[in-house]
Amino acid sequence: MPELPEVETSRRGIEPWVTGQSVLRTEVRNARLRWSVDEEIIALRDRMVLSVQRRAKYLLLELDSGWIIIHLGMSGSLRVLAQPQPPEKHDHVDLVMSNGCIIRYTDPRRFGSWLWSENPYTSRVLAHLGLEPLSEEFDGHWLYENLRKKKTKIKPCLMDNKLVVGIGNIYASESLFVAGILPDRTAGSLNQEEAARLTKSIKVVLLRSIKQGGTTLRDFLQYDGKQGNFLRELQVYGRGGEPCLVCSTPIQLAKYGQRSTFFCSKCQS
Repeated sequence: MPELPEVETSRRGIEPWVTGQSVLRTEVRNARLRWSVDEEIIALRDRMVLSVQRRAKYLLLELDSGWIIIHLGMSGSLRVLAQPQPPEKHDHVDLVMSNGCIIRYTDPRRFGSWLWSENPYTSRVLAHLGLEPLSEEFDGHWLYENLRKKKTKIKPCLMDNKLVVGIGNIYASESLFVAGILPDRTAGSLNQEEAARLTKSIKVVLLRSIKQGGTTLRDFLQYDGKQGNFLRELQVYGRGGEPCLVCSTPIQLAKYGQRSTFFCSKCQS
Protein backbone atom coordinates (compact mmCIF):
# COMPACT_ATOMS: atom_id res chain seq x y z
CA MET A 1 0.00 0.00 0.00
CA PRO A 2 1.37 3.46 -0.86
CA GLU A 3 2.47 5.17 2.35
CA LEU A 4 3.55 8.71 3.19
CA PRO A 5 6.68 8.76 0.96
CA GLU A 6 4.78 7.43 -2.05
CA VAL A 7 1.95 9.93 -1.58
CA GLU A 8 4.39 12.80 -1.07
CA THR A 9 6.25 11.70 -4.21
CA SER A 10 2.95 11.83 -6.11
CA ARG A 11 2.14 15.26 -4.67
CA ARG A 12 5.48 16.72 -5.69
CA GLY A 13 5.20 15.12 -9.11
CA ILE A 14 1.81 16.49 -10.11
CA GLU A 15 2.04 19.86 -8.30
CA PRO A 16 3.86 21.84 -11.03
CA TRP A 17 1.54 20.46 -13.69
CA VAL A 18 -1.75 21.43 -12.04
CA THR A 19 -1.21 24.39 -9.69
CA GLY A 20 -2.57 27.53 -11.33
CA GLN A 21 -4.20 25.46 -14.07
CA SER A 22 -7.88 24.69 -14.55
CA VAL A 23 -9.51 21.29 -14.55
CA LEU A 24 -11.43 21.52 -17.83
CA ARG A 25 -13.35 18.34 -17.09
CA THR A 26 -13.08 14.94 -15.46
CA GLU A 27 -13.42 11.64 -17.26
CA VAL A 28 -14.56 8.92 -14.87
CA ARG A 29 -14.61 5.54 -16.55
CA ASN A 30 -15.26 3.54 -13.39
CA ALA A 31 -16.73 5.33 -10.39
CA ARG A 32 -16.86 2.17 -8.26
CA LEU A 33 -13.76 2.49 -6.13
CA ARG A 34 -13.65 1.89 -2.36
CA TRP A 35 -16.46 4.43 -2.27
CA SER A 36 -18.17 5.73 -5.38
CA VAL A 37 -16.51 8.79 -6.88
CA ASP A 38 -18.48 11.79 -5.62
CA GLU A 39 -20.87 13.43 -8.08
CA GLU A 40 -19.22 16.83 -7.55
CA ILE A 41 -16.01 15.38 -9.03
CA ILE A 42 -17.78 13.73 -11.95
CA ALA A 43 -19.53 17.02 -12.80
CA LEU A 44 -16.41 19.17 -12.36
CA ARG A 45 -15.88 21.74 -15.12
CA ASP A 46 -13.45 24.68 -15.53
CA ARG A 47 -12.26 24.95 -11.92
CA MET A 48 -8.87 26.38 -10.96
CA VAL A 49 -6.39 24.32 -8.91
CA LEU A 50 -5.03 26.54 -6.14
CA SER A 51 -2.70 24.06 -4.41
CA VAL A 52 -1.77 20.41 -4.00
CA GLN A 53 -1.36 19.32 -0.39
CA ARG A 54 -0.89 16.09 1.55
CA ARG A 55 -2.37 14.98 4.86
CA ALA A 56 -1.15 11.58 6.02
CA LYS A 57 -1.69 9.23 3.05
CA TYR A 58 -4.24 11.51 1.36
CA LEU A 59 -3.66 13.91 -1.52
CA LEU A 60 -5.64 17.13 -1.33
CA LEU A 61 -6.35 19.15 -4.46
CA GLU A 62 -7.57 22.60 -3.47
CA LEU A 63 -9.84 24.05 -6.15
CA ASP A 64 -11.57 27.41 -6.24
CA SER A 65 -14.86 25.61 -5.52
CA GLY A 66 -13.84 22.93 -2.99
CA TRP A 67 -11.39 20.08 -2.44
CA ILE A 68 -10.71 16.69 -4.02
CA ILE A 69 -9.46 14.14 -1.47
CA ILE A 70 -7.58 11.28 -3.13
CA HIS A 71 -6.45 8.06 -1.45
CA LEU A 72 -4.34 5.67 -3.52
CA GLY A 73 -5.63 2.57 -1.74
CA MET A 74 -3.52 -0.57 -2.07
CA SER A 75 -2.53 -0.30 -5.70
CA GLY A 76 -3.30 3.19 -6.94
CA SER A 77 -1.02 5.70 -8.64
CA LEU A 78 -1.24 9.05 -10.41
CA ARG A 79 0.57 9.76 -13.66
CA VAL A 80 1.09 12.93 -15.65
CA LEU A 81 0.41 12.46 -19.36
CA ALA A 82 1.81 15.35 -21.39
CA GLN A 83 -0.35 14.22 -24.30
CA PRO A 84 -3.57 12.18 -24.45
CA GLN A 85 -3.12 8.41 -24.45
CA PRO A 86 -5.82 5.73 -24.82
CA PRO A 87 -6.90 4.53 -21.36
CA GLU A 88 -6.16 0.97 -20.31
CA LYS A 89 -8.27 -1.42 -18.24
CA HIS A 90 -7.38 -0.04 -14.81
CA ASP A 91 -7.27 3.68 -15.72
CA HIS A 92 -10.38 4.87 -13.89
CA VAL A 93 -10.21 8.67 -13.56
CA ASP A 94 -8.68 11.47 -15.66
CA LEU A 95 -8.34 15.14 -14.85
CA VAL A 96 -8.10 16.97 -18.17
CA MET A 97 -6.11 20.15 -17.53
CA SER A 98 -6.09 23.51 -19.29
CA ASN A 99 -2.36 23.19 -20.14
CA GLY A 100 -3.07 20.09 -22.22
CA CYS A 101 -1.87 17.46 -19.77
CA ILE A 102 -3.93 14.70 -18.17
CA ILE A 103 -3.63 13.52 -14.57
CA ARG A 104 -4.55 9.83 -14.79
CA TYR A 105 -5.52 7.67 -11.83
CA THR A 106 -4.78 3.96 -12.19
CA ASP A 107 -5.92 1.41 -9.60
CA PRO A 108 -6.03 -2.33 -10.39
CA ARG A 109 -7.66 -3.29 -7.08
CA ARG A 110 -9.97 -0.25 -6.87
CA PHE A 111 -9.45 0.21 -3.12
CA GLY A 112 -8.61 3.89 -3.53
CA SER A 113 -11.05 6.78 -3.28
CA TRP A 114 -11.91 10.16 -4.80
CA LEU A 115 -14.00 12.25 -2.43
CA TRP A 116 -15.27 15.85 -2.52
CA SER A 117 -15.20 18.13 0.50
CA GLU A 118 -15.80 21.77 1.38
CA ASN A 119 -13.30 21.42 4.26
CA PRO A 120 -11.10 18.31 4.06
CA TYR A 121 -9.49 18.77 7.46
CA THR A 122 -12.82 18.25 9.22
CA SER A 123 -13.98 15.48 6.87
CA ARG A 124 -14.72 11.96 8.08
CA VAL A 125 -11.51 10.58 6.60
CA LEU A 126 -9.11 13.20 7.99
CA ALA A 127 -10.58 14.58 11.21
CA HIS A 128 -9.34 11.71 13.42
CA LEU A 129 -5.74 11.63 12.17
CA GLY A 130 -2.68 12.08 14.37
CA LEU A 131 0.54 14.04 14.07
CA GLU A 132 2.57 14.36 10.88
CA PRO A 133 5.95 12.61 11.39
CA LEU A 134 7.86 15.19 9.34
CA SER A 135 6.51 18.09 11.38
CA GLU A 136 8.56 19.99 13.96
CA GLU A 137 6.10 18.93 16.67
CA PHE A 138 7.02 15.28 16.17
CA ASP A 139 10.10 15.01 18.36
CA GLY A 140 11.48 12.79 21.11
CA HIS A 141 9.68 14.59 23.92
CA TRP A 142 6.32 14.35 22.17
CA LEU A 143 6.78 10.66 21.37
CA TYR A 144 7.98 9.79 24.87
CA GLU A 145 5.01 11.53 26.48
CA ASN A 146 2.53 9.82 24.15
CA LEU A 147 4.04 6.34 24.56
CA ARG A 148 5.09 6.14 28.19
CA LYS A 149 1.78 4.68 29.44
CA LYS A 150 1.21 2.31 26.53
CA LYS A 151 1.60 -1.43 27.06
CA THR A 152 1.35 -2.44 23.40
CA LYS A 153 4.34 -3.20 21.16
CA ILE A 154 6.16 -0.22 19.70
CA LYS A 155 5.76 -1.23 16.04
CA PRO A 156 1.93 -1.30 16.01
CA CYS A 157 1.97 2.04 17.87
CA LEU A 158 4.01 3.61 15.08
CA MET A 159 1.45 2.36 12.58
CA ASP A 160 -1.52 3.78 14.52
CA ASN A 161 -2.74 6.72 12.42
CA LYS A 162 -4.52 8.20 15.43
CA LEU A 163 -1.09 8.71 17.01
CA VAL A 164 1.19 9.50 14.08
CA VAL A 165 0.29 9.25 10.40
CA GLY A 166 1.80 7.66 7.33
CA ILE A 167 4.33 5.25 8.89
CA GLY A 168 3.37 2.00 7.22
CA ASN A 169 4.77 -1.48 7.64
CA ILE A 170 7.92 -0.95 5.58
CA TYR A 171 8.90 2.32 7.22
CA ALA A 172 8.14 1.16 10.76
CA SER A 173 10.50 -1.81 10.35
CA GLU A 174 13.20 0.29 8.72
CA SER A 175 12.97 3.11 11.28
CA LEU A 176 13.17 0.75 14.25
CA PHE A 177 16.25 -0.87 12.74
CA VAL A 178 17.97 2.48 12.20
CA ALA A 179 17.09 3.45 15.79
CA GLY A 180 18.36 0.11 17.16
CA ILE A 181 15.03 -0.73 18.84
CA LEU A 182 13.37 -4.14 18.70
CA PRO A 183 9.84 -4.03 17.24
CA ASP A 184 8.36 -6.12 20.07
CA ARG A 185 9.50 -3.72 22.79
CA THR A 186 6.63 -2.39 24.88
CA ALA A 187 6.04 1.17 23.73
CA GLY A 188 6.08 2.44 27.29
CA SER A 189 9.51 0.92 27.91
CA LEU A 190 11.28 3.46 25.68
CA ASN A 191 13.25 6.05 27.59
CA GLN A 192 13.58 9.66 26.45
CA GLU A 193 16.87 9.06 24.64
CA GLU A 194 15.41 6.13 22.70
CA ALA A 195 12.30 8.14 21.82
CA ALA A 196 14.48 10.95 20.49
CA ARG A 197 16.56 8.48 18.49
CA LEU A 198 13.43 6.90 17.05
CA THR A 199 11.82 10.16 15.93
CA LYS A 200 15.06 11.16 14.24
CA SER A 201 15.27 7.75 12.50
CA ILE A 202 11.68 7.99 11.28
CA LYS A 203 12.32 11.37 9.70
CA VAL A 204 15.57 10.18 8.10
CA VAL A 205 13.98 7.04 6.63
CA LEU A 206 10.90 8.86 5.30
CA LEU A 207 12.94 11.65 3.73
CA ARG A 208 15.36 9.18 2.15
CA SER A 209 12.43 7.30 0.63
CA ILE A 210 10.87 10.51 -0.70
CA LYS A 211 14.20 11.41 -2.28
CA GLN A 212 14.23 8.00 -4.00
CA GLY A 213 10.63 8.33 -5.24
CA GLY A 214 9.17 5.95 -2.67
CA THR A 215 9.16 2.16 -2.59
CA THR A 216 7.70 0.03 -5.36
CA LEU A 217 6.91 -3.51 -4.24
CA ARG A 218 4.14 -4.24 -6.74
CA ASP A 219 1.90 -1.56 -8.25
CA PHE A 220 3.08 1.88 -7.14
CA LEU A 221 4.50 4.13 -9.87
CA GLN A 222 5.73 7.71 -9.72
CA TYR A 223 4.00 10.48 -11.64
CA ASP A 224 6.23 9.78 -14.68
CA GLY A 225 5.51 6.03 -14.69
CA LYS A 226 8.84 5.06 -13.10
CA GLN A 227 9.15 2.79 -10.08
CA GLY A 228 10.20 4.06 -6.67
CA ASN A 229 13.85 3.30 -5.97
CA PHE A 230 13.88 3.08 -2.16
CA LEU A 231 13.50 -0.70 -2.49
CA ARG A 232 17.25 -0.82 -3.16
CA GLU A 233 18.00 0.85 0.19
CA LEU A 234 15.86 -1.35 2.44
CA GLN A 235 18.03 -2.73 5.23
CA VAL A 236 15.65 -5.23 6.87
CA TYR A 237 12.21 -5.21 5.24
CA GLY A 238 11.72 -8.20 2.93
CA ARG A 239 15.17 -9.61 3.83
CA GLY A 240 14.16 -12.39 6.23
CA GLY A 241 16.96 -14.97 6.54
CA GLU A 242 19.48 -12.80 4.71
CA PRO A 243 22.55 -11.44 6.54
CA CYS A 244 22.24 -8.09 8.28
CA LEU A 245 24.06 -5.44 6.27
CA VAL A 246 25.68 -4.18 9.48
CA CYS A 247 26.60 -7.30 11.50
CA SER A 248 25.84 -10.29 9.18
CA THR A 249 23.37 -11.82 11.68
CA PRO A 250 20.41 -13.36 9.79
CA ILE A 251 17.45 -10.97 9.61
CA GLN A 252 14.50 -12.27 11.62
CA LEU A 253 10.89 -12.37 10.47
CA ALA A 254 7.95 -12.21 12.88
CA LYS A 255 4.28 -11.25 12.64
CA TYR A 256 2.68 -8.67 14.91
CA GLY A 257 -0.95 -7.86 14.26
CA GLN A 258 -0.83 -10.06 11.13
CA ARG A 259 1.84 -7.80 9.62
CA SER A 260 5.28 -9.11 8.64
CA THR A 261 8.01 -7.54 10.73
CA PHE A 262 11.74 -7.70 9.96
CA PHE A 263 14.54 -6.97 12.44
CA CYS A 264 18.09 -7.81 13.46
CA SER A 265 18.30 -9.44 16.89
CA LYS A 266 21.85 -8.16 17.36
CA CYS A 267 21.64 -4.57 16.12
CA GLN A 268 18.29 -3.95 17.84
CA SER A 269 17.56 -4.24 21.55
